[in-house]
Amino acid sequence: MLAARALAPFARVTVVERDALPAGPGPRRGVPQARHAHQLWSGGAHALEDLVPGTVDRLRAAGAHRQPVTTNMVVLSPYGWYRRWDESHFMLLCTRDLLEATLREQVLADGRIEMLDRTEVLSLDGTRTAVDGVRVRTRDGAERTLRAGLVVDATGRASRTARWLADAGLPAPERREVDTGLVYASRLYRAPEGARDGFPVANVQQDPRTGGPGRGGVLLPVEDGRWLVTLFGTTGGEPTSDTAAFERYAREELRHPLIADLLGAAVPETEVSLTRATGNRRFFYERMKAWPENLVVVGDALTALNPVYGHGMSVAAQGAAALRATVRRHGWGTPGLARRAQRAVARPAVPAWDLALGQDVFYPGPTHDGPSARDRWTAAYVGRLMHTATGNGRVARRVTDVTSLERGPGVLLSPRVLVAALAGPLKPALT
Repeated sequence: MLAARALAPFARVTVVERDALPAGPGPRRGVPQARHAHQLWSGGAHALEDLVPGTVDRLRAAGAHRQPVTTNMVVLSPYGWYRRWDESHFMLLCTRDLLEATLREQVLADGRIEMLDRTEVLSLDGTRTAVDGVRVRTRDGAERTLRAGLVVDATGRASRTARWLADAGLPAPERREVDTGLVYASRLYRAPEGARDGFPVANVQQDPRTGGPGRGGVLLPVEDGRWLVTLFGTTGGEPTSDTAAFERYAREELRHPLIADLLGAAVPETEVSLTRATGNRRFFYERMKAWPENLVVVGDALTALNPVYGHGMSVAAQGAAALRATVRRHGWGTPGLARRAQRAVARPAVPAWDLALGQDVFYPGPTHDGPSARDRWTAAYVGRLMHTATGNGRVARRVTDVTSLERGPGVLLSPRVLVAALAGPLKPALT
């Protein structure tokens, strides 16, 4: 939706969607992960609002929560409890279904954008030097070719672009995967009376330093007076879909029983949903020596991230904004536009990719050769920063500058931050 809106000022846009789309907030087959915790960091929310003005207000009117960071968060990190500092940034919290429906209504109200749902893309059409359309199968089973001056692959983790490029005779792109085997288990609860407005995020984070499986959980207040609770564990520590075991996992497997204690006062509204496709995977299309004209890959099709860090939607929103900026700067249809756009949409993914890998490479089994020397050095420094952030508000703000995707990781290397990291926390650890 955001890529479509980004391109609408320059050309007529056709969105090809395999699913049958619900009329309002509701599940769809192509997004099984919608049942789990989602958050839009302020860096992504700003990109969303820039592309589709008014969407944030519509979301909040529909019940989404604007959660100040770290003011309204109770978080146990691997280095201790974070303090609830004055607001530095924010998160938007609601179900994925509400977010999609609100955004879809706004985008499809634009007369320059057409939606073809229940339509599947079969292949790219064109040559190794230029793509000029896609072959599709429509809802009645008929096949046809849609011609286009630009094709954007936003098909997520199921993307087949790498295979299509190989079929066209182009070399395989550089690719990296780091998969901790993380399993997500989620359930919706009715929040108790008195805990539905202004209730904080509760988060017990996993610790990658133990040498064993990582286990964690998060409780997010969402629309309609509900809590969305997601529990997660890496290989050897996975939760299950057993409803009877859900709260037991929260109490016995997490590093603190905070979430289990809260659930004792809440009423479950759904069964447990389970997802296993959570690995980090990145295609470095921007590094390819040859790239066809008229093709851009965005979102999870380009960089799929471990969802435990909550960056996927924000990276996708920033990528769409970068796509629009590139077309605006260089002009629609100019030679080399697709390569420039591919490089531009890849940039917002870099900080989130580095943050995810900085922890995930330390779990057992996600890579063949384990963490590199650079991984170890980076993790040691980030760990020192996180420890310092538990008792230093200035460092906590710089850390959230990066985790909210509002600033790049370079801010963590300023002389002031380096000195503060060496000094450590200024306040004692919280109990």
